[in-house]
Amino acid sequence: MCVFCAAVPVAATLGAYANSKQRREAQQAEAEGKTPPKKKISAGPTTAVVIGGLVVCSVIVHTQLNVPF
Repeated sequence: MCVFCAAVPVAATLGAYANSKQRREAQQAEAEGKTPPKKKISAGPTTAVVIGGLVVCSVIVHTQLNVPF
């Protein structure tokens, strides 16, 4: 498995963790009556962009450079 193919599930896992952490922090703040912390970068769309980039790189590597799957 190439580096790009191996990085897709890792990026998905880290993105899911970051998204759940953001949600948990917002829920805890709401339960305590505080305002939820501002999101500097939203985890969901950022994860989608990273995974999309990795897939594009993987397609390029496997089609143009003839690297076997």
